[in-house]
Order: sequence, then structure tokens, then C-alpha cells
Amino acid sequence: MILPDCLKKGDTIGIVAPASPANIEDLQRTEVMFEMLQLRVKYGKHIGEVNGYLAGTDEQRLADFHEMIADPEVKGVFFARGGYGTGRLASDIDYELIQRNPKIILGYSDITFLHTAIRQNSSLVTFHGPMVASDLAKPTFDAYSLYLLWRLLFKPSEMIYKERMFSNIPPLNVIAVGEAQGQLVGGNLSLLASTLGTPFELDAKGKILLIEDIDEVPYRVDSMLNQLKLSGKLTEAVGIVIGDFANAEPKSSSSFTLEEVFQDYFSDFHGPVLSGFKMGHCHPHFPVPLGVSASLSSKSKTLVVEPGVK
Repeated sequence: MILPDCLKKGDTIGIVAPASPANIEDLQRTEVMFEMLQLRVKYGKHIGEVNGYLAGTDEQRLADFHEMIADPEVKGVFFARGGYGTGRLASDIDYELIQRNPKIILGYSDITFLHTAIRQNSSLVTFHGPMVASDLAKPTFDAYSLYLLWRLLFKPSEMIYKERMFSNIPPLNVIAVGEAQGQLVGGNLSLLASTLGTPFELDAKGKILLIEDIDEVPYRVDSMLNQLKLSGKLTEAVGIVIGDFANAEPKSSSSFTLEEVFQDYFSDFHGPVLSGFKMGHCHPHFPVPLGVSASLSSKSKTLVVEPGVK
């Protein structure tokens, strides 16, 4: 795997919107935060475009992304928000361009499709972490989460998730016991399911699989896990990291709970499965590199992830 260079004070980051439109005022509010980090900001030319539920046409969104990748001044590409639309770009992305110009690529949610496609076609480590307008701009984004992001991108160091590392957060829940080591992959569950049957289908063999989602009730999560199970992805994985599933309460009293769904799919899993990680649509927010080696332990209740930058 190719590791991008870490960020340094004075570096420029590019901000683009490859999915749904971002609120421009939210983007502007984060400029003070980037100044604190001593980072310069460059926006994609079409960052303010709106095309239905997309942030401009496919051609505009793709052009902004390619321009940031090719721009030697830009050391990292941050995404404005998720929503929907990155999967529409996957077949037209210049993966050789990315391989020739490795740099930090940061986002999550709908960006999961890009993470998977880029890792499997460019061998570049990318980063599952907060987005500019939908996370960094919000008053709920806390100082410790910002520190973790700084550590992830500025320091070539391990990211270690320990139980109780966040105050007032429930402990991690062990669903299946074991120890596992493998490349950390995954992201948003609905986007992972949407890769199946495409040229960008998730490769989970021998890997630790991260899943998270938002606004999906238990039967929908069940359906997507069933897709991964029937396609062999769950059997191929060596461990499962269950991140945040925001707004997942059942709408019917007769529904299974989300915890019952996870128990059904993972209680007899052949490796460690732990839930409760603050990864996904949540604050605090623990960011991680995807594509590097990681270890997951049910005994110590820890996830240790190798550095994603050099």
C-alpha cells in the first residue's frame, strides 16, 4: 500500500464536494479551524454548484477532484460532505493519476465508495474521518476529536482506540471473542453493499471490516448484512469493527433491536466482533486510515491501527 506524506504547517488542502451540495456558510466557518492548524484552503471550482441532489454535474464534481489530485500545491483532499453521488464517479476516476500523486484523501459516509475504489485500484491508503461542512463546521465537533484528526494526518503514529477513551460514552460491547490482525477496510454499510456486483466490489478477504451507518432501521441493517453474508464478505473477514449507527431506532414495537440484529449475524463469528466504536456519523469522532494493518482484540477491547501517513 502507498502511504501519503503527512501534513505540515503551511500546507494547502483542497476541499471538494463529490456527492451532495454543501452549505457554503458551513464551509467558511471552518476556515478559522484550518488557520489554527496552520493549513491553507483551496476550494474546488464547482464547490457551490447544485444539480438536484448532487453538487454539480458528474463532470464538474469529477473535474474538481482530479484537479486537486493533480495540483502539486495541494497536499490533502478533504470532502465537504457526503449524501449521495460518489459512486457515480467511480468508473471515470483516473486511478493512475491518484497513484502518481499520492496524497491524503479524507471523508466517510458516501465517500466509502471512493475509499474502496481508490484502495483497490490505486493501492493508496485513504482516511475515514470527519468532513468539512457536515462535521468540522458543527459546534458539536469537540476539541479532542480535532486533536485525533491532527494526530492522524500530521503525525506518523498508531491510532489506538481504547475502551473508555471518551468520557460519558458507553463501553465497547463484545459480540464475539478473539484476536485478529489484517488490513482495515470498510466504512458505510449501505455503500459497501452497493459495491457488490460492480467492478469496485469490496475485497474483505483476510481483513478487519469496519461498518457504520445513519438513518437505517434494524430491518434495513439486517438486509444489508445479509447481502454481505450471501456474497461471502462476512465469512472472508477476520474481524468486525461496528461503528456508530445513528438514528437506528426501530419504528415498530415488534421490530428486532439493532443489538439483536448484530447478535444474530455475529455472535458465532470466527473472529472478534466489537460494537460501540465512535466512528461514523457521531461526535466524538475517531478517525482511522483505511488500507493499513490493524489489530482487534476482544480481550483488551482495543483496536490498534498502523500509521496512515509517512
